[in-house]
Formats: sequence, structure tokens, C-alpha cells
Amino acid sequence: MPPPTLPTDIATVVARAIAEDLGSGDLTAALIDAHTPGIARVLAREAAILCGTAWFDETFRQLDRSVTVTWQAHDGERIAADTIVCELRGPARSIVTGERTALNFLQTLSGTATATRTCADLLTGTRTRVLDTRKTLPGLRLAQKYAVRCGGGDNHRLGLFDAVLIKENHIAAVGSLAEAVRAARRNSPRVLIEAEVETLAQFAAALDTDADRIMLDDFSLDATRNAVQLRDAHGGKRQELEASGSVNADTLRAVAATGVDFISIGAITKHVRAVDFSMRFV
Repeated sequence: MPPPTLPTDIATVVARAIAEDLGSGDLTAALIDAHTPGIARVLAREAAILCGTAWFDETFRQLDRSVTVTWQAHDGERIAADTIVCELRGPARSIVTGERTALNFLQTLSGTATATRTCADLLTGTRTRVLDTRKTLPGLRLAQKYAVRCGGGDNHRLGLFDAVLIKENHIAAVGSLAEAVRAARRNSPRVLIEAEVETLAQFAAALDTDADRIMLDDFSLDATRNAVQLRDAHGGKRQELEASGSVNADTLRAVAATGVDFISIGAITKHVRAVDFSMRFV
């Protein structure tokens, strides 16, 4: 995939975060004289993949344009523990007001990128790519999708509007997997159409449809290998295969060895662990 591009909603997301934190004003920062200058540095207390610098910058742009941020690393780069990643200069009052909001973005998005990089590194040497899902933090969908790309992963659909993913409830409501795929191709001819299956029998049926990709939901390793063999031997359209469900760092490499094209992992966005950054005045 091409290099990650910044989302278009950064200013909106940051404004919402500032509003929920700042409210009618920072009562504690008011203890600092408005003209007191400050120099602060942000330290990474653990190794990570850096991500979220644009959200960090936007926080101070909206709070006080006189605050300058100078970065020592860029999104997507590996940073070591005890690395100073940026320096801020400007009114001390504005720096402490924006500290938590800015760090929240940096910690969360770096956490997403770091978790993704761990998975991507485990897939080195295979043809399998790690995908994110729609299991993102509310309001941070585009930000976390960007962070996944910074961590070396690929994006699944952004939302319900840019691809079709036919799951068990859709099939039950429509009547059959084949009819659901036909309807999807009729309604949305230019987008990815993916069908989720839970058994090899359902998989065999999906192979005879016009789906572009088939998701193997919670398949065992043996069943996944069988599915890959059936797909490769099938004389029709070659569909991509995506393994999903209960995949973690311990099983990722074994699942990739079956020959699937993608492994989707919701945990890289929904179970994100914040990277430890701290900001201190010099």
C-alpha cells in the first residue's frame, strides 16, 4: 500500500478533545503568569513506534500558536526508551494546559502503531499482511487507521460505506450466501465484496460466488490449510483469503504459514496499550 496519509479530521478531533478537557478554562494553569516562558521536552520511557505528532501539534496550534514544537523523530519511526522525541517552547501556561490532551493522542496512537509493528514483524518473510478492523476507539477511527499504517499494517474497510462484508446475520436475513453476494455485486459493483464463513462447507459455497475475498472466522489451523488448498485448486475466480478471530502474537506466524493473504486483528486497535511518554519543563 502507499505511504500513510494524514486524516482530514484532525482539527475536528483535537477541538473536541480540548473542549472536553478545558471546559470554561484551566484553573490550575491560571496560577502561572501568562508571560512566563517555558521550555519542555517529551520523553519516551519505553521503546515504541512513534505516531500522533500531527495531533500533538494541532493541540498547541489551537490553544496557542506561539507554542513551537520541534520533533526529533517522525511518525512510523522506531524510538528507543529514554529518547527525547520533541521540545516545546512558548508560554508555560499554554504548555501545561495542552500537555494531557497532546500526550493522550501521542500515547494512544503510538500504542496502536507499536502493536501493529509487533504483528507485522512477526509476518516478515511471509506473503501475509496484517489488517485492522472496525473495532476502533469511538471518534478515533481515522486516527487509528493511520496509526496502523505507520506500524506497517494495512487497512480493512474504513466503515460501512466503502466495502461490503457479508456476515451471518446478513446471510440469514437475505436467505443465502450466494444471493447476498449477488445482491452486493448488483448494489455496489465497484467496491470490495467479502463474505465471512464459519465452516468448510460454507467456504466451499463461497468459492462458487463472485466475492472478492473470503473471511475464515475462527478456523483451526488444519481447517485454514484446507481452505487455502481448496481455493488454490478451485478453477474459478481466485479469491483472497483473510483469517480472523482469536489470532494473537503466539499464533500469528502459524496462521500465516497456512498461506492466507491477510490476518485481521481487532486487538491492535481495541486493546491498545498507551505508550509511556512524559513531559517535563527544562
